[in-house]
Amino acid sequence: MSAGPGRRLLALLLLHSVLTQVITFVLRPTSAYRALELDVPTAWLGALAASFAVVPLVLAVPSGQATDRFGERRVMLVGAVLMTLAGAVFATERGGTTGLVVGSVVLGTGHLLSVVGQQAAVANTAGPGRFDTAFGYYTFAASLGQAAGPALITLIGGSGAIPATEPIFLTATALGVALLACTAFLRMPAHDGVGAGAGHGGMGTLLRLPGLLRALLISCVVLAAVDITLVYLPALGADRGLAAGFVGLLLTLRAVASMTSRVFLGRLVALVGRRRLMIVSVALSAVAMAVVGVPLPPAAMAAVVVLLGLGLGVGQPLTMSWLAEVAPAGLRGRAMSLRLTGNRLGQVLIPSTVGLVAVGVGAAGVLWATAAALAVVGVAARRLAVDGRPGP
Repeated sequence: MSAGPGRRLLALLLLHSVLTQVITFVLRPTSAYRALELDVPTAWLGALAASFAVVPLVLAVPSGQATDRFGERRVMLVGAVLMTLAGAVFATERGGTTGLVVGSVVLGTGHLLSVVGQQAAVANTAGPGRFDTAFGYYTFAASLGQAAGPALITLIGGSGAIPATEPIFLTATALGVALLACTAFLRMPAHDGVGAGAGHGGMGTLLRLPGLLRALLISCVVLAAVDITLVYLPALGADRGLAAGFVGLLLTLRAVASMTSRVFLGRLVALVGRRRLMIVSVALSAVAMAVVGVPLPPAAMAAVVVLLGLGLGVGQPLTMSWLAEVAPAGLRGRAMSLRLTGNRLGQVLIPSTVGLVAVGVGAAGVLWATAAALAVVGVAARRLAVDGRPGP
């Protein structure tokens, strides 16, 4: 990006990403708290969680097509409207459990449109040679928003077992208005991906790109590994009698380490190359995940979790930058949406499969099975195409 308008555009895109994730990570937990206030059955809690992802899973590829055809800003604007509307639906507290599910569907759809638009915008404006740095900053901003959301719940709703939900919903709605304003200030440069340029090629063109399926596999396994740490590190701590505060520290260390590796992603790629960095990061994640499952002193466990976070933080932005580089300009929205579809499927299928494989051996067994899955995609990363050439 150029020093002037390009940097301002990137700053607005990063702010857009932070706001999108803050709203999402405020509304999703708070809607669950609201469901507990309504004494909903456990089965409905599952429906509430699933409703956020099910509709976006169906709409992911069409949203990418819309981004390529109509432009990133229009898609992001619709996403911002839906996210603001979701906050308002939750704040009205009408419709009981059904209202919560409807709000979650609207939120999930708005989140999807915002994220697909953001990723396509970063891909189409960063410019060759800047993809790794731009997507490193972008995923750092997303992680920052995901960390700030839960903190905002405590700040506004209090420290009780169930926070005051109404002021939180109203605050999220106000943040949605801020997201709308941020979208209004976006001025995307003209590029070949909008209008006529979007008509050339399609999903078949993308699926024929060398290494595409490997990149999608790496992306979904790494993201599923992050989700697994969120669930099974607390379970491991409970199995071994670790204090909840220490487990919370481990999760924070993992997140901060991932954010750190993302900030310096561009420099790391320039230093060792994209394919080699992908292989090293996935291998580091696999080894660290396996070692975490072994009984360790607290200090050693914290150090290993930091290494795990450094490795896991690299996979997502690297696959984004790789897709941005190999996909034709008019198909980048579809490429990013295809990646999101794979990620959603991985988040559903991989944790359940790993849990079945490791049944009877506890949380440590789940972490070891996840380490094995990471090792498999690490091997796949060796054949990842770079600059149109497959690996050895």
